[in-house]
Amino acid sequence: MNRSVVTFHYTLRDAQARLLDTSSGGEPISYLEGAGQLIEGLEEQLCGTEAGVKRTIAVPAAKAYGLRDEEQVQRVLRVLLPVDGELKIGDRFRAGEDQSAPVVVVMGIDGEHVLLDANHPLAGVDLTFDVEVVEVRAATEKEISHGHIHGGSECKCGGGEGGGCCH
Repeated sequence: MNRSVVTFHYTLRDAQARLLDTSSGGEPISYLEGAGQLIEGLEEQLCGTEAGVKRTIAVPAAKAYGLRDEEQVQRVLRVLLPVDGELKIGDRFRAGEDQSAPVVVVMGIDGEHVLLDANHPLAGVDLTFDVEVVEVRAATEKEISHGHIHGGSECKCGGGEGGGCCH
């Protein structure tokens, strides 16, 4: 399969047409096809789109950030949390010390117990993207083997033009 690097602008809205995010007025985003850098439903529908195309893409929750999982909502003792100081409803923090620990949201506080939700904030939300594909180019062999784009602001490993790759 020939893989591409796709660069696009987007405006993201929920099912009630509320604006959630946009690249308008900023830099477009780029991704390597097949590298898992976009939500599944968006990447599926962008596949094969040519530069210059503007379209609206509806992505159901199951192919975006997943459906809400009520097992991800748990009541825990406050003293077990890795947070010092006062907690408020809506606070977000990593549930453990390493970077792979899930980010949780404080949903409620009841005495010594705290209700935490580890679902992604957009879990269960159907999304609509207005996209404009700015550029499509063939991915390089190095990009494909490394699983990410090289060059420009997207490259985090130094493996872009003239740079040595860190892995």
